[in-house]
Amino acid sequence: MIEVVSLDLEGTLIDLRFSELVWNEGIPKLYSEQRGIDFLEAKRVVLNEYRKIGERRREWYDIKFWFKRFGLKGDWRNLMEMYRSELKVYPEVCEVLDSLKRRYRLALLSNSAREFIEFTLEVIGDPFEKVFSASSDFHTLKKSTDFYREACETLGVSPQQMAHVGDHYEFDFLVPKRLGILSFYLDRSGNSSGRWVVKDLREFNRRILEMDRR
Repeated sequence: MIEVVSLDLEGTLIDLRFSELVWNEGIPKLYSEQRGIDFLEAKRVVLNEYRKIGERRREWYDIKFWFKRFGLKGDWRNLMEMYRSELKVYPEVCEVLDSLKRRYRLALLSNSAREFIEFTLEVIGDPFEKVFSASSDFHTLKKSTDFYREACETLGVSPQQMAHVGDHYEFDFLVPKRLGILSFYLDRSGNSSGRWVVKDLREFNRRILEMDRR
């Protein structure tokens, strides 16, 4: 029996536009202004530095790290506040979270830094019993089964009592699956298919309910 349903954040609950604007427009713009260089050149420098770190290191997700690395003045909170109006949840999110919460304990499992999570949760509310930031709380990423194991232990459930969904094929599907978690790959583009692929959270909700009734 499934007891806990865990969900990823970016690309799963909130769309990627806010994140893309913060990282690919906001930070380069600050770098351009403070270094006195052209925006396109600043963006080239910034994106090149992102590539050097890569998504498999936890620093990638830490906005405070990037402010320090680029020597940016000011408060990172002000940068995120600039794009607050672009922070959008996917259309089915609130409905599905309400439905899931009636049957399961909910958890949020994200690579994003806790500061980023807390800011974005303001548009979702907080239906989660527990919020886990792999990068902030455990100094690791969802690329490791250790993170999922610790999350299960904190929640007091076995991996077989948890279902997880997210939009990263490795971090949200392959890794938790190796631990025995019932994991689903969310592909909103519709380009993937298979038993463990869902196109949106409504389909995930439906699939979980069907499996739990067997």
